[in-house]
Amino acid sequence: MEEQRISVPRLEGVSQEHFMQHLYPQRKPLVLEGIDLGACTSKWTVDYLSQVGGKKEVKIHVAAVAQMDFISKNFVYRTLPFDKLVQRAAEEKHKEFFISENEKYYLRSLGEDPRKDVADIRKQFPLLEGDIKFPKLFKEEQFFSSVFRISSPGLQLWTHYDVMDNILIQVTGKKRVVLFSPRDAQYLYLSGTKSEVLNIDNPDLAKYPLFSQARRYECSLKAGDVLFIPALWFHNVISEEFGVGVNVFWKHLPSECYDKTDTYGNKDPTAASRAAQILDRAIKTLAELPEEYQDFYARRMVLHIQDKAYSKNFE
Repeated sequence: MEEQRISVPRLEGVSQEHFMQHLYPQRKPLVLEGIDLGACTSKWTVDYLSQVGGKKEVKIHVAAVAQMDFISKNFVYRTLPFDKLVQRAAEEKHKEFFISENEKYYLRSLGEDPRKDVADIRKQFPLLEGDIKFPKLFKEEQFFSSVFRISSPGLQLWTHYDVMDNILIQVTGKKRVVLFSPRDAQYLYLSGTKSEVLNIDNPDLAKYPLFSQARRYECSLKAGDVLFIPALWFHNVISEEFGVGVNVFWKHLPSECYDKTDTYGNKDPTAASRAAQILDRAIKTLAELPEEYQDFYARRMVLHIQDKAYSKNFE
């Protein structure tokens, strides 16, 4: 089956009211253009970020290859002063390096204590706060985190989903983003929240034969673009050139639905985690039966879940 490719719609001049009433309920990705993001799109050069961002130590991913894989962990964690990170990430080749002169860098900013605190660019980088305006696409009390992302040219992040709605603000540089619908999860060969299919442009279909059935939504982001990524939508990001972005996450479900220990926005809702535990117990119980019976009752369970829990309201 040939892969389906769908362009993510682009809209300019969308008001908060129009977004919330007409676009948000569709639960589909959308690129918003022409939003006032403040001075960051012109000010956040390498020199400016190095100077204003200062020498705060930041934890970064360092990879010898462009395709980063969180499942096999083909990268190492290191720390650098923020100004050094910005300067190195903007280079194609490095005089100073950890692994090799061609290594790639990726910053996903963290809270003061990542085990307890969420990332918020306004707290971790207060001197940059005045440069950026967050689009008003959600209520202030729903705010969860704002994550600074800085990537080397060519860096590709693994395909994964988050459990909260978020926007990716492309401040500088260009990115290509490929997204997959939550309804296509069965084709993505999941390991937790991540897909095992690393090379989405030339996948190993002998190993991942169902991947070609996943509908592929694609967009290119330039400086000033804002990509709305609904919760549970899988996304894979390539930095086509050195770039800076900010992810803003918000809680669109009631707060009690989320795992209180989650500081990243990627832990499954508590009810989903409980359901998965119950399912694991059910599978272990079925193991008490002979294989023929296990198979029969497992199939009945799948049909029951499909009948009772699958939604008919989504494509």
